[in-house]
Amino acid sequence: MTDWSFLRSRRWAGYLALVVVFAIVCCALGMWQFARRAEARAEIARIDANYDAQAIPVSNALPELGGFDVDQRWQVVALSGEYLAGDEVVVRNRPGQGGSGYEVLTPMLLDDGSVFVVDRGWVAQGSDGRPSEYAAPPAGPVDVEARLKAGEGQINGRTSAGDEFATIDLDELAGRLDEPTYTGAYGLLVQSGADAAEPPIAATRPLRDEGPHLSYALQWFVFAIMGFIGLAWAANRERKAIAEASGVLPDRRRPVQRQVNRTQRRDSDADLEDGVLDRR
Repeated sequence: MTDWSFLRSRRWAGYLALVVVFAIVCCALGMWQFARRAEARAEIARIDANYDAQAIPVSNALPELGGFDVDQRWQVVALSGEYLAGDEVVVRNRPGQGGSGYEVLTPMLLDDGSVFVVDRGWVAQGSDGRPSEYAAPPAGPVDVEARLKAGEGQINGRTSAGDEFATIDLDELAGRLDEPTYTGAYGLLVQSGADAAEPPIAATRPLRDEGPHLSYALQWFVFAIMGFIGLAWAANRERKAIAEASGVLPDRRRPVQRQVNRTQRRDSDADLEDGVLDRR
């Protein structure tokens, strides 16, 4: 039996299979982190390309009411029309300003007869659980700009109640209106100066941060390699244990054997000398 022949046993085959599965899982998680990093970098590219771009008419950006492409996120569109204050709704459980509050969604009747939903900003939750006081939309014709974002749709178990929505569900809001309504995207109102700090508070600029996905991905690949290193270490320990159990002494004992042999040789030489002296 050779030193490493025990590795052909079923037990060690099982150990190897477990390490291979562990490595596959780690590599899969590493690739998932790389995909997350790619998504974050794509979002940064959208912010750089769209956030500070010149506004274009919403009809040019969205030729179809239900159309929207992810690369249009943060694109600035120009809107001309009148706010439909009577159809305004709020969306609950929205974070902002260090607490939970509401997003204020106000439909705007555009000059071409279609309706576009404008997110006018965030307001805090009052002591009664309802939105605190905020400014009403301006009356009459207005010209504003907004940054496009996709609608959110419905979430199971969360429903609207009156003018309080659970999500930014453009389809549900469109069902309450009598005019053709954009359902592919809504717009975050572009505000500046003192208006941006007054409720409804304007949305803040998104962060250009790709996150720790690269370091997490590398860590997962390192874990996969460490699995094989640990398996090799355990195999070497078992090899040494088998060698000791079979009577093969480790190398560190050999100097002791040589020392014992030299001592025995000196004793034999002394006996020979004593014999010569006795004969004389």
